[in-house]
Amino acid sequence: MSKYDQAANKAVELIYQGVTNSPVEAWDIATSELFGKGTWGQKKGCPKNAFLGLCEEGCIEGIPKGLYNTRRKSKNKDYAIKAVKLIKVQPNLLEDIKELWNKVTNNSGISHNHQMDVVKAVYKKNYIQG
Repeated sequence: MSKYDQAANKAVELIYQGVTNSPVEAWDIATSELFGKGTWGQKKGCPKNAFLGLCEEGCIEGIPKGLYNTRRKSKNKDYAIKAVKLIKVQPNLLEDIKELWNKVTNNSGISHNHQMDVVKAVYKKNYIQG
């Protein structure tokens, strides 16, 4: 399990526990605890934008749809949403992040940057809606 898996689940738990109702703040708290506030790991955009993208679309149980990302368009959000759709059809992709990433990016050769770790973590914890 990567620290970004842990960050995603911790962020959801912070919201469920009422520590904050902001996915942005929840991510910041979780990553600060895991990586150290202001560190490169804490600020990394790809997993953060994947997480916020799932929140924005209402994919995570109990988190309302909304605008949580600073960017209107986010490739990482799109990757996360597509990954969820693929996993719903082919649950075995959860066990092969590399194959999932290849399908999400249409075998483009783009480097995976923890976006799928976030998706896998929240999916495995049953935080994904329907």
